[in-house]
Amino acid sequence: MSHSHSHSEPTTIEGRLRQRRASQILIVVLVPLAIWTLVGMVLMWPTDLHSHIRQDTTQFSVEGLTMPHGTVVAVNEITCAGLEGSSADFEAPCASLTVRLTQGEDAGKEVAVNVTSAIYKSGIDPGNQVVIYRVPTVDGQATYQFADFARQVPMVVFFALFILITVAVARTRGLLSILGLVWAAFIMVTFIFPGLLSGSNPILITLIGSSAIMFVALYLTHGFNTRTTTALLGTLFGLGLAAVLSYVALNWAHLTGVSGEEDYALEAAAPDMKLTAVVLSGMIIAALGGLNDVTITQASAVWELADDPHRSGGQIFRQAMRIGRDHVASTVYTVVFATAGASLSVLLLLAMYDRPLYDTIMTEQFAVEILRTLVGGIGLAAAMPLTTAIGAMLVSRHVAGDELEIDKVRTLNSSDDLVDVDDYHPRPEGSVRD
Repeated sequence: MSHSHSHSEPTTIEGRLRQRRASQILIVVLVPLAIWTLVGMVLMWPTDLHSHIRQDTTQFSVEGLTMPHGTVVAVNEITCAGLEGSSADFEAPCASLTVRLTQGEDAGKEVAVNVTSAIYKSGIDPGNQVVIYRVPTVDGQATYQFADFARQVPMVVFFALFILITVAVARTRGLLSILGLVWAAFIMVTFIFPGLLSGSNPILITLIGSSAIMFVALYLTHGFNTRTTTALLGTLFGLGLAAVLSYVALNWAHLTGVSGEEDYALEAAAPDMKLTAVVLSGMIIAALGGLNDVTITQASAVWELADDPHRSGGQIFRQAMRIGRDHVASTVYTVVFATAGASLSVLLLLAMYDRPLYDTIMTEQFAVEILRTLVGGIGLAAAMPLTTAIGAMLVSRHVAGDELEIDKVRTLNSSDDLVDVDDYHPRPEGSVRD
């Protein structure tokens, strides 16, 4: 689902004077927030991540382990009895693969590896590209295990197609949005994730990182203007609300962050991090996308309506709210369906369990996903009227002397010495025009 965001400049003198005045007010508000974000990143930037991770708890800690690629030469069906990681149903078919290694010191060598029933049933045929674990042994030989399918080619193709279609449709703005995503990925990988693993305060590290993402991504994609600044304020408010709601949900619902084997492995590998930090941070980050969409659209709606000087602040607010209600309703669907798609395996377990629906969704495995969606929905629903109110207040704020400034600009424009409203600066009373 896509939403159109208009960013045309005001066409009237009144609208452009409103925009210039609003920019001055917004800068005063945003500068402290920008300083807080910058100082927070400097003070909380994680430095020595390796000291907070136990290397002996991961499979990659085995000395000499490599992961060469190979090509499947043959597939032979076998029973799953005694096969590590296989289903308890030993009658299900597993497979033995003959793989010709194409990388590493054993390149060209054919090795045998077994795969579980789930991998075999997913479809594996001769010619498929796979990744193999090569573990050296004390006698100078090596053992081999199936690691995964090699997915570099389809990943690169779809990534290139995504960039191509996005830029072809949205042009420069689409390219800038992709750069914004690159910036977001950089902040998450280098600041938020290491900060969580190091045991930093999850709310602070996520709010600071999310603010840094929004400051750069919004201005880069939508331009440095009053609309974007209004949307940024609404987004930051929504993030703050999401953080508060996440903290309340975590403690009130007694979420532990432990719902599967991966959580235990994460706890063992990062002893300085609390698993509840993962839940908190995940809820806040999940709200980012929806907030950005709603606030940008509302800011644009307010400024488009404000281009008509005959509309009052109350009229602008009411008309923009009518637009926002439809947008929030559609965005709620977007958030819920996106969560459902990402959590489909969990939902399938819910359908499979022979337990009452109410009892099942109260377990942590399902409650975390539900609460994450609800927190994000509440945050974006609350950010919409606030963004609308901020914009309407700014565009309707009457300053003494506005009519005089407008008359002066119109007088100058009617003379031979035409000026643009953005170049016009009122002079102190009694000054002489050059």
